[in-house]
Amino acid sequence: MDDNTNNDTKDDSNDDCMEVKKEGEDNQKMKGTRKREKKQTSPVWHVFELLNDVVTKDGIKRAKCRWCDEVTKYDSRYGTGNLQRHINKCYRPDKLIVGQMLLGKDKDSLMLKSSKFSKDIFREKLVRAIVMHNLPLSFVDYSGIKELFEYVSEDLNLICRNTVRSDIVNMHKKEMNKLKSFLKEVPGRICLTSDLWTSITTDGYISLTAHFIDENWILQKRLLNFSDMPPPHNGISLSEKGYSMLADWGIEGKLFSITLDNASSNDTFVNILKLQLNVRKALIKDGQFFHIRCCAHILNLIVQDGLKEMMVVFLK
Repeated sequence: MDDNTNNDTKDDSNDDCMEVKKEGEDNQKMKGTRKREKKQTSPVWHVFELLNDVVTKDGIKRAKCRWCDEVTKYDSRYGTGNLQRHINKCYRPDKLIVGQMLLGKDKDSLMLKSSKFSKDIFREKLVRAIVMHNLPLSFVDYSGIKELFEYVSEDLNLICRNTVRSDIVNMHKKEMNKLKSFLKEVPGRICLTSDLWTSITTDGYISLTAHFIDENWILQKRLLNFSDMPPPHNGISLSEKGYSMLADWGIEGKLFSITLDNASSNDTFVNILKLQLNVRKALIKDGQFFHIRCCAHILNLIVQDGLKEMMVVFLK
């Protein structure tokens, strides 16, 4: 009986030892696995984000591209080759090409070997910068700028001011087509504001701005036209100019109102424009709410009239 009891005790102790060993081995495996997961030294992880919470039935994890949000399979057993192939296809000109980055000698720093350069993208961004910062067309003819461009790329074809002018016109057409498509998708009506003024050199200009609420209930506004307005600045000329600008954008059937200064020429302008739009039955209630007078302009007229009456007192 004592022998059997001793044997049972030994078996129990052996089982306990086995369980402790297994738990220790499991803990070591878990620690080893965690350490391997943290060691993401590949440059692709500057572009991809490992989704630890997303795992398929076969145990393969997923990685999400920070550039295009596409989710790709990632198996640590097979490396990051598929992620690198995705980066090569998902090229972003404003981002660094991670596929061309190599680990430095210390294996902690990244060293840039070479980067892709697109002449077309560079030219497009150059023209856009000239427009954004109101630079002269002769900007590309500056000797210092030419030296800078040659330093960026020896194979870069330098463009002249005439090419810049042509590119700006083409860019305007492209942006105009984008805005046309955007305005067509506006769910509601569009309200307009327009202004007319004369410069110091007596040149006339007219502007037309669209105001609307998009599908996310956010108030939007877009400058549609900013063009010269030759004399005479009467109601008939303004109505012809205004209708031609609306026809260019194709929004005659989506209008609700137009806000103008409180001037007699604008009254004639609105009346003629209203008749033209009512022929197409484009206005709500035949245009009863179409003409809105600018409150700021009315207040300014009131203040000016008041000051005129008070000038007699001031002069005394």
